[in-house]
Formats: sequence, C-alpha cells, structure tokens
Amino acid sequence: MSNDDFELVHGSGNVFRDFGVPNADLEQARAILAAKIIGVLDDRKLSVRAAEKLTGIAASEFSRIRNVKLGRFTLDRMITILGKLD
Repeated sequence: MSNDDFELVHGSGNVFRDFGVPNADLEQARAILAAKIIGVLDDRKLSVRAAEKLTGIAASEFSRIRNVKLGRFTLDRMITILGKLD
C-alpha cells in the first residue's frame, strides 16, 4: 500500500462537527468535561460508589459519565460535579 492510497484530511478540531453531529460544540464541551471527570476519578482511584460518598452525587450519574451517556447532562451539571470532586 502506497501513500497515494490515502487522502489526508485536516479536521476542524471538533470531531462532532466533522461528522455532522447536531449541536457539535455542546457535544464537544460535554465530552471534554466528561474526560476531566473520568480523569479525576481515575487519578484518585475512586469507584463510582466512593465518588458518591465524597460528593453526594448519585453513583448512577458517575456511571453514566464513565459510559459516555451524556445526553442527560447540562454543562452546568457537569461543571458542578467536577467542582465537587476537586
């Protein structure tokens, strides 16, 4: 396979926009916040149950974030969750 078999396409910096997802900027912002929340959980070795005890936020919310089921989350809610973890 030679290099001629591929076309290099530069993305916009927002994969959601590149794939035509509606509300791409919102989706990217939620994904970034989810990644930060997951990073804190991982860095601190917190299970969803431990995170619930620490923050008072239901373990199911952390599970949704870990499973990237973000449709129910507003940016404000995710920022609040991240704030309670720090």
